[in-house]
Amino acid sequence: MIELTHLVKKFGDLTAVDNLSLTIPRGEFFAMLGPNAAGKTTTLKLLAGLMKPTAGSARVCGFDLETQPLEARRRLAYVPDFPFLYDKLTAWEFFRFTGQLFQMADAAIEANAQELIARFHLRDYVNRPLESLSHGTRQRVAIASALLHEPEVFVIDEPMVGLDPQHARVVKDVFKERSRAGVTVLVSTHQLSVAEEMADRIGIIHGGKLIAVGNRDELRRQSGRSGALEEIFLSLTAAEK
Repeated sequence: MIELTHLVKKFGDLTAVDNLSLTIPRGEFFAMLGPNAAGKTTTLKLLAGLMKPTAGSARVCGFDLETQPLEARRRLAYVPDFPFLYDKLTAWEFFRFTGQLFQMADAAIEANAQELIARFHLRDYVNRPLESLSHGTRQRVAIASALLHEPEVFVIDEPMVGLDPQHARVVKDVFKERSRAGVTVLVSTHQLSVAEEMADRIGIIHGGKLIAVGNRDELRRQSGRSGALEEIFLSLTAAEK
């Protein structure tokens, strides 16, 4: 599970994340929405341990990212909006490298990688250098490699970037399967349709603050609007300007 408690991140005079508290239980699919520069990516980086908070705390499966970073990261997978891949490696070499980082046995790397390669339609690409792959194929490699060690918490920023409809469907199906199997999934996205279709709950962040949380009916009540998620989102974010 994920626990963010009074989380604050400042960059000089700018408060990118402002006293944000949120609990996402085991097995929930949670979507985070917000305008540009709302604080979504910064929140995810704090959760992944890539930044230190100015105040507050972030915990993964009960482990604090600052005081127990290795235990927390062992249970977490994070895919940023622009994943970094080692371009000179092949996709297969990258899977092995990722598995070894998590101290997986060779047999487990082999078995999990083969399953993910098939699921993400990567068989034709595993022996090619990553630098030769299209953006969408690289995105699938990044997602598959993040799932290799079977994380308990999966965090991803803009997962559908570069994916065609067929592979976007595959990614959506894998995410829902993982959440139903008990993995906590946190997705940050600008695509309202992804949140509306996939999420158990949605959080709307604006100006670094979490201004609304709930399922679509709960968000309707909070916004006072009865329409689609787009109308609810625009109403809530406009009210915070």
